[in-house]
Amino acid sequence: MLKRIILFSCLFFFLPLLNAHANQDDMISGEIITGYRVLPVDPADKEINLTVYRGDYIKFSFSQDGASLDFSIPELNYQDKISPNPEKSPFFKMKNTGTYSFRLGTTSGKINVIELIRPNYTAVTAEEAAKILKNLQPYILDVRTPKEYEKFHLEGTHLIPIRQLQARMNELESKKHEDIFVYCATGNRSTVAARIMANSGFKRIYNLRYGIYDWAKKGYPYTTGK
Repeated sequence: MLKRIILFSCLFFFLPLLNAHANQDDMISGEIITGYRVLPVDPADKEINLTVYRGDYIKFSFSQDGASLDFSIPELNYQDKISPNPEKSPFFKMKNTGTYSFRLGTTSGKINVIELIRPNYTAVTAEEAAKILKNLQPYILDVRTPKEYEKFHLEGTHLIPIRQLQARMNELESKKHEDIFVYCATGNRSTVAARIMANSGFKRIYNLRYGIYDWAKKGYPYTTGK
């Protein structure tokens, strides 16, 4: 009887998270390619509605027959010209949740930025991270660039830049059932990395929500060099 009660309690707790996970996946636009969320759009549409995750670095793709278009998100002070080929276009960082209006050529639209929800994912503050690193001794993953890593990083860190993560997932295969602690500069790239790992079956992922800059600002230890 006690086992049934415990099982029911676990299901009661996790089912909403699992349902939220499934609903999120259905809502999200585009796909992650080399660390960027590439959003296919048709500039001829009267209005474009997109949903992405907080932390996504977004790019756009549209018909190669089209010319480059002006793009802007006034509320975020983003304004640039984008090419039909996302590899030749700038990216735009979605730092905070909310709904933002944008213009693409003569078309308008909205980008809804939502928070990641996963039963195997936890965003943590610097204070919470310090306890996790001390008590759990997780595998530590830095997804910044090599130059950023050399400037300063956490002791015991393994470096895999976010743009290489999908191609190098085999290097993390043995860590799927271990605690993984991931960080970047401010918490955006690490959120993308956490989502890639969560979708790949990693069981326990901790993301330093505000990044190593916040960690260092609060006086926690780090090291420098290679």
